[in-house]
Amino acid sequence: MPLAKRCASTILCTFHQAEAALVGKAVILSDGKAGTVEIVTLDEDHGLRISIRGHQGRWPVSTIKFAQG
Repeated sequence: MPLAKRCASTILCTFHQAEAALVGKAVILSDGKAGTVEIVTLDEDHGLRISIRGHQGRWPVSTIKFAQG
């Protein structure tokens, strides 16, 4: 398998693992918004971004904390 194809495959595999781990989880953003992760997207400028059910916008995954419970 050519190197570029192998790298792309690794990125997609890792993205899907992150998506499976995050979607449906209760989180709290660093700005105080809280909710359940609805969508995980890959942004070429910022990396993983999440959408939270009930809130408009997408936030970098680095701004979340998992809710205790």
